[in-house]
Amino acid sequence: MMETAGMTLNEVSRAGTPPQAGQSDAARITRALDRLASRFPEQPSLTELAAEAGVSEHHFQRMFTRRVGVSPKKFLQHLTLEAAKQRLRDSASVLDAAYDSGLSGPGRLHDLFVTFEAMTPGEYKAEGEGLTVRYGFHDSPFGECLLMATARGICGLGFVAAGERDAALARMSRGWGRAVLRRDDAATAAYIPRIFAQPGRPVSPESPPLRVLLRGSRFQLKVWQALLTMPPGTLTTYQDLARRLGLPLGAARAVGNANGANPVPWLIPCHRVIRKTGALGGYAWGEGCKMVMIGWEAARAEASAQPS
Repeated sequence: MMETAGMTLNEVSRAGTPPQAGQSDAARITRALDRLASRFPEQPSLTELAAEAGVSEHHFQRMFTRRVGVSPKKFLQHLTLEAAKQRLRDSASVLDAAYDSGLSGPGRLHDLFVTFEAMTPGEYKAEGEGLTVRYGFHDSPFGECLLMATARGICGLGFVAAGERDAALARMSRGWGRAVLRRDDAATAAYIPRIFAQPGRPVSPESPPLRVLLRGSRFQLKVWQALLTMPPGTLTTYQDLARRLGLPLGAARAVGNANGANPVPWLIPCHRVIRKTGALGGYAWGEGCKMVMIGWEAARAEASAQPS
């Protein structure tokens, strides 16, 4: 069963726990996004959402639209199963063009240049020996995130349920057993605005690439590189991703496993791969988180495409 903030989504739906005193607008919106992910079949009203956030309807509408980019009603429309199926259909020709342009070289995501460097087999085996991995906890549109980075680039990104920082760090530190882990929120904070930038926001030509250091097999790297070619707001299936990579349809399970092993979700957009039925197909950080990512990204991509 899906979990969010230490509760199952069904429990969150039923609880209706009052917001904590002094809660920031950012925390209120994160909480509201979790609510929408768990309750979208119920189509909760603006009145309900505002009451749960502990603010007026006008204030909730304004802060939600400012942070997410679209109204709560529009965002809710992007969370339905039928909307997911339609986006699968609409994305097909767009993705064909993207994949036909080639999978080598740096990918582009959210109008940010993203390039990755793969660790050599020797470095992989060394489990980070000689490296210092700095990590920090930060707010994100999807709740608190944990970011890990070396001098060579970002090496880990995950999303943290309330009270689960130690568990998230232990999980993301696997494979870095010989590295020096050092908490440094100030150092990792510099990455956050670029990682979660609004689609369509221009980036200065002088901005350096956002570099990622990846630990993975050759097959995993191939899948992750393919994911970087997917434009924001598009979706594909595990079977179609296998086809685009020139693999037999039977390789869909292997593609799914590589997708799930992605160490930097959202940055490498594994959330854009779902089942051909429109079902989400699981997510390492919870299906609720994946649903919010898909709805948040689709809504903002649509908003940025509207004429001003």
